[in-house]
Amino acid sequence: MGLFHWHAEPTPHDGRTVLVHSLSGFMDAGSAAQIAVNHLLESCRTRLIGEFDPDGIIDYRARRPRMTFAVDRFTEVEVPTVQLHEALDERGTRFYLLTGPEPDYRWNAFIGETLELIDELGVDLTVGLIGIPWPAPHTRPVGVTFHATSPDLIRGHASTLGELEIPGHVAALLELRLGEEGRDAMGLAAHVPHYLVQFEYPRAAIALLRALSGAAGLVLPSDQLEEAAAQAESEIDRQTEESEEFAPLLAALESQYDAGVAGDADAAEEGGGAPLPDADQIGAQVERFLAEMDSHRPEGGS
Repeated sequence: MGLFHWHAEPTPHDGRTVLVHSLSGFMDAGSAAQIAVNHLLESCRTRLIGEFDPDGIIDYRARRPRMTFAVDRFTEVEVPTVQLHEALDERGTRFYLLTGPEPDYRWNAFIGETLELIDELGVDLTVGLIGIPWPAPHTRPVGVTFHATSPDLIRGHASTLGELEIPGHVAALLELRLGEEGRDAMGLAAHVPHYLVQFEYPRAAIALLRALSGAAGLVLPSDQLEEAAAQAESEIDRQTEESEEFAPLLAALESQYDAGVAGDADAAEEGGGAPLPDADQIGAQVERFLAEMDSHRPEGGS
C-alpha cells in the first residue's frame, strides 16, 4: 500500500470481524463520537498496528501539529494522522478501530486502501460513528439514527428521514463504496440537542456505545462515562433554569418528543400541541443559551 504502513501484524482469529471508524473534522455534534472513541481507547485493551502516512492525506497548515518547546529547544511534535488499532471488548472479542482526522487530500486513494485493509483483515461489518444536531431536548433519552448498505442490517430501526442532500465526507463515502461492492456497512448517528452541539455531551457518547454494542455484537464499556454525563447534565439544567427565554423552547421540544414517542405524528409535527418558536426565535434563544454556557466553562475547556 502507498499510504498505509503496518507497525505490527494483526492477531489471527476466527469469527465475525468488525471495523469501527470515526474520522473527526466533518461533524461531531457534542463531540459524541470523539468521546466514545477516546473511551474505547482508554478502557479496552488496544494495540496500534498501523497508520496512514500523514504527508499524503493531511494539510499541516489547516491542522498545524502541536509542538513542545522546553526552555531553549523543541522537544516533541505530534503529527495528526489516521491510525488503526486492534482492540478487545469485555468478552475478549477482537475488533478494529480506525480513528483520526478526516483526510484533507486523496480521498479516493484513502478509501481504496481502506477497502484493501478491510479485505486483508477479513472484516465482515464496518460501522461509523458520528454525532448530529437534532431538535430534541436534553431532558429525554438520546436517540440514534441507523443507516446501512442493506436493510437487513438495520431491521427494527425505522428512519424518519426522507431524501437529503448533505456535504460529502470520507466516512459516508466509505459506506457508499462498501455498499457498491455489496459489503456490509452501517452508520450510527447520535441525536445531540441542537443547542448543545458546541459542547461535550457524554450522554450522546453513551448512546453511541450502546447502539454499537447491539449492532456489532460487542460488549463495550460505557458505565465509566455516567459520571461525566451526570456532571454535564447538572450544568445544563442549571443554565436552563436560569434562562427564562429558553424555557418555552425546551417545553416545546419536550412536547414534540413526547408526542413522537406516543406515536402521534401530527402532534409531533406541530410540537405536541405547544407551538414551536419560529426559526429566528430558536436561533436567538440558542445563541443566548450557548453564550451563557460558554461564560461558565472553565478556562482551557473545549
